[in-house]
Amino acid sequence: MLGPVASPSGEIGHRPFSRAQTSGEQIAQLYTEERERLLRLALLLLGDRQAAEDVVHDAFVAVQRQWTRLADPSAAAGYVRVSVVNGARSLQRRRGLARRRLRVAEPDGQPAADAALLLAEEHQEVLSAVRRLPKRQQQVLTLRYWSEMTEVEIAQALGVSTGTVKTCASRGLASVERHLRSGNAQ
Repeated sequence: MLGPVASPSGEIGHRPFSRAQTSGEQIAQLYTEERERLLRLALLLLGDRQAAEDVVHDAFVAVQRQWTRLADPSAAAGYVRVSVVNGARSLQRRRGLARRRLRVAEPDGQPAADAALLLAEEHQEVLSAVRRLPKRQQQVLTLRYWSEMTEVEIAQALGVSTGTVKTCASRGLASVERHLRSGNAQ
C-alpha cells in the first residue's frame, strides 16, 4: 500500500503521481494515502466520527469534480485538507445556527466507541483541554500540532491573518497549560 512520504524538507506528503495514471487512478491514490489522516483531522475538529467521515467524503467528491481544473494535481492533497477544514467550520456554523434558531440546546454527542482508539490514552487529557477552548483556538492548535501546518498555511486554510493564528495559538496553549496544571494539582 502506498503511504505518505517525507520530502527532502521533512514535509509529509503523498507519492507523486505517475504520468501513466488516469485521473481516476490519481484520485484513488490520493484517497488511499490521505483519507485516514484527514479523518483524524476532521474528528479532532468536530468531535463526531460520522460528521468527520461525511466532511472527508465531501472533500474528496469536491476534488474529484474539480480535478481537470487543478493546475497542479500534486497540490490536490493541500486542496483536500483545506476543504476538510472548511467543511468542518461550515458544519460547526450550521450546528450553531440551528441551536440558536431552535433555542434548544443540542445534546452533547458522545464520541463514537472507536474514537478513543484513534488517540493514545495519554493524550485524552490534552484533548479534553483543547476541546474546552474557543473554536478558533481549537482549529489553530489542531492544524499546527496535529497536521503540522505552518502559520501561513493555517492562516490560508482558516482565512485569517498570520497574526490571528499566532494570537490564537499563544492564547490556546496558555489555556491548555493552565488546565493541565490545575488537573495535575487535584
